[in-house]
Amino acid sequence: MPIFFVLSGYLVTDHILNSYDRTGDYDNKHFYLSRIKKIYPQLISVLWFSAAYIFLFQRNLLAKLNQIVLANLLNVYNFWQIHNGQSYFERFAANESPFINLWTMSVEGQFYILWPIVIFLLVKLVKKKKNIFGILIGLSLASAIEMLVLYLMKADINRIYYGTDTRFFSLGLGAALAVIWPIEQLNPNVTKKDTRILDLVGLVSFILMLVMFFSKAMNPQQAFAYCGGMLLFTLIVCVFAGVIAHPGSHWNRIMTNVIFDWIGSRSYGIYLYQFPIMIFFEDKFTNIGDHPVLYHVIEIILILLVSEITYRLIEKPMGKITWSKTKAYFARILDLETKDYIKKTQAVFAAFILILGSIAIAVSPRAKAEDFNKTQLAQRIQKNTKEQKSDNAKLIKKLKKQKQKKEDKSKIIRQAEKDAKKHPVNKSYVKYGISQLDLQLAQKIQVTAIGDSVMAGSSDNLKKLMPKALVDAAVSRQLDVAFGLLDSYQKQGVLADNVLIGLGTNGPFSMDDLDRIMHQVGPKRKVFWINVHVPTRDWQKPVNDLLRQGAKRYHNLIIIDWYSYSKNHSDWFYGDHTHPNIKGSKYYSAFITKTIVKHSKF
Repeated sequence: MPIFFVLSGYLVTDHILNSYDRTGDYDNKHFYLSRIKKIYPQLISVLWFSAAYIFLFQRNLLAKLNQIVLANLLNVYNFWQIHNGQSYFERFAANESPFINLWTMSVEGQFYILWPIVIFLLVKLVKKKKNIFGILIGLSLASAIEMLVLYLMKADINRIYYGTDTRFFSLGLGAALAVIWPIEQLNPNVTKKDTRILDLVGLVSFILMLVMFFSKAMNPQQAFAYCGGMLLFTLIVCVFAGVIAHPGSHWNRIMTNVIFDWIGSRSYGIYLYQFPIMIFFEDKFTNIGDHPVLYHVIEIILILLVSEITYRLIEKPMGKITWSKTKAYFARILDLETKDYIKKTQAVFAAFILILGSIAIAVSPRAKAEDFNKTQLAQRIQKNTKEQKSDNAKLIKKLKKQKQKKEDKSKIIRQAEKDAKKHPVNKSYVKYGISQLDLQLAQKIQVTAIGDSVMAGSSDNLKKLMPKALVDAAVSRQLDVAFGLLDSYQKQGVLADNVLIGLGTNGPFSMDDLDRIMHQVGPKRKVFWINVHVPTRDWQKPVNDLLRQGAKRYHNLIIIDWYSYSKNHSDWFYGDHTHPNIKGSKYYSAFITKTIVKHSKF
C-alpha cells in the first residue's frame, strides 16, 4: 500500500503544483470530473458484478453487502472496516470479503476530495515551496508518530491499519517529494556522473524495497511495521520514485516499456478485481494447498483477462464519456432498426448484472450474519483457552517446586502394562487409534506444547491424554511467537524434555526460523512438530516440505504427520477444512499422543 499511496501523493500534487506554476490557478472542477470518470465506472462494476455473483453462488457473503456497497460509493469503506473488522474465525471459514482491499480506494477518494483544497490553501497562504515542503513533512511525521503511539497504547489494530490519519504519511511524503522534485523541471541533460549516481541510488533503494517487502519487516502482524517499518519503507519508495521520475536515469527508461505501460493502464482493474476473483475461485476450489502454483496461475490469468475486458469495455470509454455521447449510445441501443448486435448484447448483459446486483444489495439487510465468534469452534477455543491459563499456572507452580526425575523407561513400560490391564484410563479414546498401553504411558510424560488455533481447539483432549503437559495455544499465532514463549519457559525452569510445536497454520516460515527454534530448545530435548492440514492456503506444501527438510537436519526433530493422516477424512474438520471438529479433535489428539509416546523422553 505505501507504494500506491506514495505514487498517488506524488503525481496528484505534482500535477496541481505544475498548474499553479504555469497559470497561477488550477481547474478543480475538471480534476473532480476526471477522477469520477476514472474511479466510479470500474468501482461500480466490481461492486455490482460481485454482488450478482454472491447472490447466485455465495450467499453466505450477502450479510452487510448493502453497507459495504454504500461505504465504498461514499469513500468511507476504510472507516467501515475499522468498525466491522472480520474475526479470525470468519476469515478462515471461507467468509472473507471480496472487497477487503477496497479500503485503500476510500483513502484515495478522501485524498482526491480534500487535496486540491489543501494545496490551494498552501499555495495562497504559505506560498514559499520550502515552507510548503516543511508543512507536508511535519504532517507526515505526525501521522507516523500517531501510528506508533496508537500501537504502543494497544489500540485496535484495525483502527491503526485502516485509518486515513495513520496512513496519511505515505500520501504526504509523496506530496512532499512533488514539491522538491517536480517532474516538469527535471533536466534530462545531466552528466554521466549524475546518471551513475541516480542509477546507484535507484538500485540501492530498489534492493532495500525488495528486502523489506519479502522480510518480516512489513508484516502487519509484526510490531516493527507500526513502529517505524512502514515509514522507513515509504521513505525508500519515495527515493526510488524520484529516481524513476528523473529522465536522466536509466531507471526511467527501464520502467518505461510496453509491458509496464500495459500493466499501468490496466492496474486499476487488476487491483479492483484481484480479491473477488481469488476469493470466489478459492471458495469453489478448496484444495489450493495441493496445487498452489497451478491455481495461482489460473487466478492470475483470470484477473488479467477480466481487467483487460473491463478496461476496454468500461474504463477506457467511460473516461471519455459526455452527456451527448451517453444520449447517442442509448438511442442507438434502443433503436430496433440498428443491427449492432454486439453492443446490444453488451447492454443486455450489463442490465442483467445491474438488476441482479441491485436485488442482492436490496435483500442483504435481511440476510442474517453468522456470528463466527459464537460458533462451536470459537466457543471451544475460548473455553479451552480459559482452562489453559488456570491449568498452566498450577502446573508451572508445581514444576518449579519439583525437579524433573529421569526414570528407567523399561520399568515405566512394565508398570504401564500392568495398569493397562487393572486400571485402564481414557478407554473411549482407543477407538481413535491409540492403545491402552500408550494411554497409560501418556499419563507419565511431561510435555511443553506451543500451538495455534488448531491446537487450541483440541487442548482439552491433549490435556486429558497427557495430564502433565503444559499446553499454550492461541488463535492467529505465527511461528515467531514461539521464540518468546520458549525463552520464558526456559527461564522459569519448566521447559520439558519433550517440546510439542503446532505452528504453521497461519503462514509459512523459513529454515532460519526452524533453526532458531531447534537451537533454542537444544539437542538434548525431543521436538515434536505437527505438520499442517490447511488445504485452503497455498503455504500448506511449503510448510510441510520445510519440516521434512528440518527432520533430516536435526536428529531430535520428529514430524507428526497430521497432514497425511487426516487428508482423506474431510468429516474430521469444520467447514473451514482446517480446524478439527469434535470427532476430528479426538483423532488429532490421539495421533499426537501416540507419536509422542513412541519417541518421547521420560
